[in-house]
This record gives sequence, C-alpha cells and structure tokens, in this order.
Amino acid sequence: MDGTVWGSHVEREGLYVVDIDAVVDGTARRLIQEGRIAGRILVHKSIVEYLYSEARRGLSHGFTGLSELSRLIDSSGDVIEVVVVDDEIRYPRELTLDLVKKLVRDYAWKAGASLITSDKVQLEAARAMGIPVIFPADAKRRRLKLEEFFTDKTMSVHLKEGAPPLAKIGRPGKWAFVAISSEPLTRKDVEEIAREVIEAASLLEDGFVEIDRPGSTIVQLHDYRIVITRPPLSEGWEITAVRPIVKLKLEDYDIPEKLLNRLMERAEGILIAGAPGMGKTTFAQALAEFYASKGKIVKTIESPRDMRLPSTVTQYSKNYADLGELHDILLLSRPDYTFYDELRSDEDFQLYVDLRLAGIGMVGVVHATTPIDAIQRFIRRVELGMIPSIIDTVIFINEGRVEKVYELSITVKLPTGLREAELSRPVVEVRDFLTGELEYEIYTFGEQTMVVPVREKSKKQIEDVERRILKMLPDASVEVRDRVIIVRVPRYSPKLTARRVKRLRKLAEKAGYELRIIPF
Repeated sequence: MDGTVWGSHVEREGLYVVDIDAVVDGTARRLIQEGRIAGRILVHKSIVEYLYSEARRGLSHGFTGLSELSRLIDSSGDVIEVVVVDDEIRYPRELTLDLVKKLVRDYAWKAGASLITSDKVQLEAARAMGIPVIFPADAKRRRLKLEEFFTDKTMSVHLKEGAPPLAKIGRPGKWAFVAISSEPLTRKDVEEIAREVIEAASLLEDGFVEIDRPGSTIVQLHDYRIVITRPPLSEGWEITAVRPIVKLKLEDYDIPEKLLNRLMERAEGILIAGAPGMGKTTFAQALAEFYASKGKIVKTIESPRDMRLPSTVTQYSKNYADLGELHDILLLSRPDYTFYDELRSDEDFQLYVDLRLAGIGMVGVVHATTPIDAIQRFIRRVELGMIPSIIDTVIFINEGRVEKVYELSITVKLPTGLREAELSRPVVEVRDFLTGELEYEIYTFGEQTMVVPVREKSKKQIEDVERRILKMLPDASVEVRDRVIIVRVPRYSPKLTARRVKRLRKLAEKAGYELRIIPF
C-alpha cells in the first residue's frame, strides 16, 4: 500500500472509518479505485451534516465534500461497502471542523477500525489513542484538467459555463484573447474542474485555499492563482486561472545604474505601480530576489501567495492572520524589506505606513494607470508632510518595463503659479528621478489638497530669458531659482529705469516666473 499504517494492531481487518479530509480531497475514493483497500468503509454522519452546513453557506469546501462523498458511495461494489453511520449523539447547533474530527476519531476507536485520513494532526492524535491509521505518503502531483488549457505562452485561462473557454496569450503588455475551443462548457464541466482544483489544494503541499467565501473561492496551486465564482454571486460557474509565464531577474530590466544604486543605498519606501497585467508583481518578485541575494532579510505579505521566491524569503498570507498579528510579527522579526502585494484597503495602507515609520524598508504594489495616481492613493490617508518619509521612490511599470521613476521630497516655498510671497507653504515635490525635472507639486490650499502638474522650463528657455535681461541691464547679474528670477543690479545704475523694470516684469510673467530686483 502506498501509504503508512500506524498502530500496534488492527482489531477488525477490513473495517475503516474515513476522516473528513480524506473525503474532501478524494483520498478514500482513490484508495478504493486503485484496489488498495477492501472491506467496509464507515462514514460518520457528522461529516455529512458539516458538509451540508458548509454548502448551505455557499462555501466550496461543502460543495466539493458533498460531491466527493457521493462519488465515494457510488464507488462501492463487491469488494468494498460504504455505509453512513451514526452513534446517536446530539450534535450542537453549529458543528465545527475540530468537533467533527473528534467524533470521527472517537468512533474509530470504539469500533476498533482503521482511520483513513490525510490530515497530519489527525494522524498524530489517532496514534496517541492507538488507532491504526492509513495515511497516504507524499501525494503525487497529477496533471489537472485545468492545466490542459494552458500552453507555454498562456498567461491566463477563462472558463465559464455556457461559453467557450478563452485564453490570454502573449506576455505582459502585449497579449490577445484566443478561443481555445468553439464548444461551450457546461455547468457540470466547470464544477468538475473546480472540484478537482480544490481537492488538489487540500492535498498538496504547494496548494492553499487562500480565501473561501459564499459565492467565491481563491486558490493558490503551484504557479496558478485560481479564482472560482458561483451562484448566487455570479449568474453561473466561472473559473479564472492566472499563471506567470516569465520569471525575470532585476538585471533583465536594463535598469540604469543610478536607479540600481538608489535601490541598494537609499530607497526604503518604494511603490511599484502599474495597470493590471503590466508586470508589477513580476518586477516585485525580481526585486525581492535581488535583495535576498544581497544578504537582506526579506518577507512578503500577499493575498494570495503567488510570488515564486527562494526559500530564504518568508511569504505571509493576510488571509490566515489579521493585520494586527502581521504587524506584531514583522515588528518583532525586523526584516530589512517587506513586500506588500497588493495594497487595496485602508487597513493595507495603514499597515504599510506603520511598518515604514517603524524603520522597516517597505515595497508596496498598487494598481495605478499613471505614476502620480500611486502617490494620490496615500493622500488623505496620511498627513501631507509625512508622505516623503513614507514613500521616497515610485517605480511605474508599463508593458513589462520600467517606464518612469519618481523621487519625492518636501520643501517650504511658494507653489508654482502663485504670486504672493505670504502664500509660501510646505510643498511635496515629485521629480523624475533620472532627469531631476520637477513634474508635480502637492500642497494644501485652503481645505483642498492640490496635486499640480508642473512643466519646468528647459535650459535653453532659461538661458534665453537671462540673455534678454542682460541685454537690457548689462551691469546686472541674473539667477533663476525655484521659478523666481533674481536680478541684482547697482543701485544707481542709469539703465535701471521704471520703463525697463516694467518691461522686465512682463518678460518674467510671460516666461512664467516671478521677478525680484535687488539693488546693491
């Protein structure tokens, strides 16, 4: 038998009690089909009641379990008999999984039967009671029906009842929808694929049911991120499976040395932004691997955990812990960098902010159609003056490449376009990191937070303004600083007439600058 039998003896040969895990993941059914067991299988009634209540709540665990239980009963024949048994105890109003496992374990002990389970904790508990256990050895990775829809160039597969299967073929930024078949899928087809996926996620070490809600289930299985929806949430059964087709290293992005040095030496509050499907997570994965290779301690918060990272990187799921628990874990373990994929809710942003202000290097992944949109996601969530302390670098990914990099800083000045000196205020400057050009200013004006695009004059335009001023005032010196033209001229210069000052002011205003004349 491809499994392990624990226990000192078997009191009644051929009598088995099946655990709920062995029902849901299909272990018991496969043992029958492969001829590994013969005799009588007892299914405790509490399993039926629990699966029924889960299905009534709309959870995939219940639907899959009841379906598998029906298949298990149907598989009985001449060599095996499957019977539902009840030890006539009164069940509580709400059955819990732990209680069901206890009832099954106790019944196996009373009946002197072998327990069939695929749960390691149940295995150890049964061993402690001296119950013989059939526990399958390492589960073999079988090819799923879902995987048959994928090719080497398939990014995602979209299956829906009543519609032909579709696939997204190509690479991030350059892809096309292609019909895999002209034949529409039936509800039974989609349900069977979903059942098989959930079974595999329950059985395999590289599989997790990340989220299970009434109407939807999210599964991470090996490289596949699988979203299953069903009525009443959707009008029909639907499966969307996404698989990364490329695994890049940071050097594959042809990053300028200036940016590479910043990532190594200064960047500790990083946002990776981009539209869906443009390669944000792929870049984050490459950056996490880069930091890990440099001896940095790296951890991730994901939902679901779909990054493919070396074993030195610990990947946390926010679906199996509340954010307070993750906050405590990360503060106590003190990683050099924590990658947050993806920032969605207010709680996600708050955890990012708290950890960053505690001195942990943070890399967040956010959906954004433009680079400035990523920064605006933090406005009103934190005080304006704190933003540069939280975010120092924004990397915008488009079509799988680094398209724009911003750096943020704060200063006190007169915002561009305002004229009165008393309107000076704290201004967050957003500059193109590679060119140093100022592109946006963020500041408060009254009750509003303004995000103002700024177009700085080119060096040629500035030189032209300086030349024209010096032509009118040859004995002056000219300095351009923060959208202000400072003209220093001798106090008794014969060229400094009221007419020339008026012309200078018009020249400055036309160029978009404020004019200051300082006599000396």
